[in-house]
Amino acid sequence: MRDPNCIFCKIVAGEIPSKKIYEDETTIAFLDIYPANPGHTLVVAKDHFSTILGIPEDNLYNLSKVLKKVASSIRESMNAEGLNILQFNGSVAGQTIPHLHFHLIPRSKDDGLGFAWPHRQLPEEEMEATRKKLAEKMGYRG
Repeated sequence: MRDPNCIFCKIVAGEIPSKKIYEDETTIAFLDIYPANPGHTLVVAKDHFSTILGIPEDNLYNLSKVLKKVASSIRESMNAEGLNILQFNGSVAGQTIPHLHFHLIPRSKDDGLGFAWPHRQLPEEEMEATRKKLAEKMGYRG
């Protein structure tokens, strides 16, 4: 399934050119046109799923295998000291294109990108209430 208005669906269909580095039946990987660092690659589900919550498990499994393969290739080819793998779900989380995709960004110690969010300590009662809510939803009784 494709969304005719989606830029990634258009790339998958070949309507918009891309710098592809990998493709199989369910996944495509290509260079980001506005890279954070050289080698910044997008790994994209070929079918249109807005977020990770909509993709069937079989597709997600294949996408995960491709992520690992592409990550390894980037790290080795770009002589990266590290690698960020980022995935956003919903505009409030920073997702700008509502089509499931992962950013793989090669990193080096002096690349100037940085990456941090504020860390805060929550009261123990709030941590336990949150843990309980999530564990119950998952069916976890431990």
